[in-house]
Amino acid sequence: MTASSGSPLYPSSRATLAEYQAIVSRGLSGALAIELVEVSAERVVATMPVNERTRQPFGVLHGGASMTLAETAASLGAWSSIDSERFATFALELNASHLRATREGVVRAVATAVHCGRTTQVWAIEIRDDAQRLVCLARCTMAVVALDAR
Repeated sequence: MTASSGSPLYPSSRATLAEYQAIVSRGLSGALAIELVEVSAERVVATMPVNERTRQPFGVLHGGASMTLAETAASLGAWSSIDSERFATFALELNASHLRATREGVVRAVATAVHCGRTTQVWAIEIRDDAQRLVCLARCTMAVVALDAR
């Protein structure tokens, strides 16, 4: 099955929020209980609880969980901006600065498109806690690949 088939496994890049959530509910994003609030070609908003699944052994939000939230948001934004009949997107690079420890509540990622080019996209992702304090600042570079080039 290919990414362009429009199947439940790989919906069209013009999918509904519910269809995007079905994707996010599988795999690591699902295990971390990531929930989508908004998905568009310019902005993605997603939340994740800070709990036993997302904390590191010292009781604070795990940097890897923050990175998963950031990449999930950027990936969906990139996917929603392409013609999924002809292209796919893949994360090329992800970096993050973990700025504040948080032990509980829900963190909220807001990913915004910085650059949407022919072969790459760059997304900036801010992750904030319940008090709107910046927890993590990330950047994700996405590759835009022609389906026939894979």
